[in-house]
Amino acid sequence: MSVTDRVAIVTGGGRGIGRAIAVRLARGGAKVALMDVLEEPMAETVKLCTEAGSPLAKAYKLDVTDEEAIEKTLEAVNEAFGSIDILVNNAGITRDDLLMRMETRAWDLVLAVNLKGTFLMTRTASRYMMRQRRGRIVNIASVSGLAGNAGQANYSASKAGVVGLTKTTARELAARNVTANAVAPGFIRTDMTDVLPPAVKEKALANIPLRRMGEAEDVAEAVAFFASDAAAYITGQVVAVDGGMVM
Repeated sequence: MSVTDRVAIVTGGGRGIGRAIAVRLARGGAKVALMDVLEEPMAETVKLCTEAGSPLAKAYKLDVTDEEAIEKTLEAVNEAFGSIDILVNNAGITRDDLLMRMETRAWDLVLAVNLKGTFLMTRTASRYMMRQRRGRIVNIASVSGLAGNAGQANYSASKAGVVGLTKTTARELAARNVTANAVAPGFIRTDMTDVLPPAVKEKALANIPLRRMGEAEDVAEAVAFFASDAAAYITGQVVAVDGGMVM
């Protein structure tokens, strides 16, 4: 699943799943443009990408809800790297609460980052891809967007929206040899899940047929597949990396 010399943008690439995706693409030979609102974690990811074999890795501070900043940043990437071949929309946040208690600002913020951010990045990057007549878009959805999850009305709605956006993008861009697919992680071991109470972890594990949490690298492998030529005839699909939680 080589992505040698392809230019890959990974949003939310500073840590967690985004970092694992960036490093996996780097190991496949991709040039990696990392984007995140946090600069310090990206510096470590750039180092890891270089060590993994990336010919070029750079970090760009970016808020994916800022339309003007996205335009300028992707223009800078195209100039520095020479093309934009792969876009991984990984940036996302949570603001969990029960529906009846959820504040409107928590709803708006999660939808803005997770769904609008994915739309804005896709709209801008696809213009470069369409001119090239080549591109791979991989969106990070969630099993919460496939099955819902109590306490995550905003997050589940945003990720369900990402699934719909992925399928529409696939239909609209297919004629220009640009594919769009989504990966829907389940219960993945990250800094966020590490601090969960043992009782919460046990309850989650009881619903996973493989009886373990996934690793960020599991998600990264699925992304690398969709980003590679091995997936050239696959578009508009959603693959759950969830140990069997949602079947």
